[in-house]
Amino acid sequence: MSDDTIRLATIGRVIHRRWRLLAVLTVLGALVGLGTSLLFPPRYTASASVLLSGQWEERELLTQAEMVTGSAVLDRAAAQLGGGSGTELRDRVDVGAGDGNIIKISGTADTPEGAQRLADRVAEEYVAFAARLAGDTADPDAAARPEELRRTVLQTSRRITDLAEATDPGRSVESVQGRTELEKLRTTLQDAMEKLEEADPALNRANMVVMGPAARPDGEAPPTRLHLVLAGALLFFLLTVIGHLAAARMSRRLRTEPEIAAALGSSLLGTVDVPAERFVRAPQDRGRRARIRRLLGVDVPWDVPAPRTSGDEASRQLRHRRVCARLRDRLPSSGHQVLVVVPDGDEVARRAAARLVDEAAGDPPLRVVEVSVDRPTLPDRDDESGALVVLGTGGWTAGELAGVAGACADAGHEIVGVVVAGTVRARPARTAGPPARPAAPALAGGGDARGGPA
Repeated sequence: MSDDTIRLATIGRVIHRRWRLLAVLTVLGALVGLGTSLLFPPRYTASASVLLSGQWEERELLTQAEMVTGSAVLDRAAAQLGGGSGTELRDRVDVGAGDGNIIKISGTADTPEGAQRLADRVAEEYVAFAARLAGDTADPDAAARPEELRRTVLQTSRRITDLAEATDPGRSVESVQGRTELEKLRTTLQDAMEKLEEADPALNRANMVVMGPAARPDGEAPPTRLHLVLAGALLFFLLTVIGHLAAARMSRRLRTEPEIAAALGSSLLGTVDVPAERFVRAPQDRGRRARIRRLLGVDVPWDVPAPRTSGDEASRQLRHRRVCARLRDRLPSSGHQVLVVVPDGDEVARRAAARLVDEAAGDPPLRVVEVSVDRPTLPDRDDESGALVVLGTGGWTAGELAGVAGACADAGHEIVGVVVAGTVRARPARTAGPPARPAAPALAGGGDARGGPA
């Protein structure tokens, strides 16, 4: 597992080096979102408001909102809308208690007209149910008391009027004062009756009204088709980036030269540079899967460091010659052939091995053999003095390299050294200095490098 901290630069490298794959998967996510939207019909939402006059506390408004979604209201609304039950409407009706004693009732349906009818019908049934609930009581005497009180006040008001008319108008100060007192008494009775009606919820039931019909919706309720398409594209994009980061976090591929040499059980002879350029693909890299990988840009690891700028051709040639010199110093005798082992599919290592063959110029003789890291098998030892393993960085795990070392030991080849190849950005060659000899890779037939079990 890699312990490197994931930085914004890492995410930027994923997007830069995997933009083709990200684009394809983002389009795929958009298509998945489009397909999901086709499975669900469009939904429309309309809202109707009911005004409750008088003084209402917050908990009372919440109780009224719960009444809207009760079976007593929704069952009647479903019956008026063409059958069914209130249970079917419960998921399509949403109620909220707003400021100003307003109950907002929202209905959702497949069409704008259906949503409008649903919101209006539920609001009407709620007002009717609230009126019936306010008028129903188990005590008949209690229900009759407000009306009886009203009649008593009316009779008292008439009696006051009769007394005022019977009083001798304007004849004396006492008569004027009596008429004034009677008018004050009648006004006080009327004010008390009005306050009583406002305080009694049963008398206030007629003041609960629907504030007009619900407006017909002109657009779909979220999530719309566009929302689902964008959500699918964004989800696939994020999952792809997170998947790359998680894979890099869990990666066990070796990246440093000491780790690679330790996994092979040998010492490092040196590192060589290979110019980063578009090289010719091997025959086994020209299949259908290889073309798809190249098209998506996943044929090269994204988390390898960017190629650094190297010296000119003379400096790269010098690195190869030093490796060849160290190799000659490690051989017990001259003239014996050395087997150059290259992992199958490691194009950087193959180009480096070909350059080593050219720079060695037969001293010592080098024979390049490609070996599969899945089932590594090498030809049995003949007159070779050992094996030289050449491979690129960041492409192999310790277990895979241990398998290559085991195959070398099984075939009788002692690993005399390890060479690590890395890609660099090449500079133009200097005019001074000896010209570099053209690389002529001496590749052994791949048939003897693969075959039977290790």
